[in-house]
Amino acid sequence: MEHEIMMTGVGGQGVQLAAQILARSAVVEQREVMTLGTYGGTMRGGNTDSTLVVADGPIHSPPIVAEVGIALAMHHAFFEPVAKKLRPGALIVVNSTVFEEKVQAEDASCIEVPATRIASDLGVGMAASLVLIAAFAKYTGFVSLDSLVAGMEQSVPSYRSQHVEGNAKALRAGYDAIEPGGTPAWPGTGGAS
Repeated sequence: MEHEIMMTGVGGQGVQLAAQILARSAVVEQREVMTLGTYGGTMRGGNTDSTLVVADGPIHSPPIVAEVGIALAMHHAFFEPVAKKLRPGALIVVNSTVFEEKVQAEDASCIEVPATRIASDLGVGMAASLVLIAAFAKYTGFVSLDSLVAGMEQSVPSYRSQHVEGNAKALRAGYDAIEPGGTPAWPGTGGAS
């Protein structure tokens, strides 16, 4: 089984770090992963996207995909190009704190997570993207919380080690913010753990 995921947002929201953590957490769980991050013309305020292809066997798609089954959206500003790539039956997970209106997508499920509010309430506002990926992981059973924390610890550079504890809190809060969905991401996993 193979999943194509796009994560999008505004530069400075932690999209690239969150995608890297999600990729590394999948590797912790013995999955195959390919990822590609793209950036707009500016560091902060421009668009930032990351595409992940995650599989339980050899990957056949490069991380440049025509359509995706999962979209993780931190901000509405650059969601439209991602929305155009959604395949029928796609899952959309949005940061409802900043989205200006409800996501309208035909033949897709949308899960709203107030990621920015949750992270801000914890005192780690810059970790909202981690809240979002953890909620996604719990809802789909994509990876366990332990794998997310391990992926985060591998992804944070040593000169940013002071953020590890806050990032772990954000991951736990995102994981606790939602109930598991009905269909597990991987056959035989039984949903979220």
